[in-house]
Amino acid sequence: MSQTSILSTKTLSAEQRKVFIDANFDLLEQDFIEIKNNLFELNTINNNLIFSSQNAVLSLIEQNGWEVLKTKPVFCVGIKTKELLESHGFKVDVYMDYASELAEIITLIYNKESYTFLSGNLRKETLPKALKSAGITFNEIEVYQTTLAPFKISDQENFDGILFFSPSAVESYLTNNKIKNEVCFCIGTTTASALETKKIKNIVIAETPTIEEVIEEVIEYYKTESI
Repeated sequence: MSQTSILSTKTLSAEQRKVFIDANFDLLEQDFIEIKNNLFELNTINNNLIFSSQNAVLSLIEQNGWEVLKTKPVFCVGIKTKELLESHGFKVDVYMDYASELAEIITLIYNKESYTFLSGNLRKETLPKALKSAGITFNEIEVYQTTLAPFKISDQENFDGILFFSPSAVESYLTNNKIKNEVCFCIGTTTASALETKKIKNIVIAETPTIEEVIEEVIEYYKTESI
């Protein structure tokens, strides 16, 4: 029986890679986006912090004097972002799986507070738009930049599935490559939407938006396929 062949559009950790090796999958990894952290000042921070990605947290902890912010309540998107924040001593008051859910909680329950949103250059309008509409006091600091890193996959390569972890990775991949019959495994609905706008229908979305859950979906999918 031939091996199931998977392309990951980002480099995985050794632990994540091992899951595929143990399941006897053929895995190719290629980073289709690059992240660069910005230097920024910490003197315009409001009472509460908002993070919508782990990248924003990693950028913050590179700044001089970031530790003074550990006393501020935090609102974030994603369990992995929450875990990363807590591992650096932050107290996460609220976390949700999606920015739209976090926006709803803030505007309904915590709308008298002031916020600083630490974001990336390609962030969606979901949170800022909701906060503005609700008249909530907030400012935004761009703490990292995502750039596309398009790469042409050899025509000799044939994949059963492709893993996507962000809309920008979808855009980058499609710059030089086409999706034919591959199953696209997505970390969340926003990433899946980026594929749907390209009329791609063969999409599986992870139940919770983590890399580990995406990998779990892949293993389960092909286990079911082979039965």
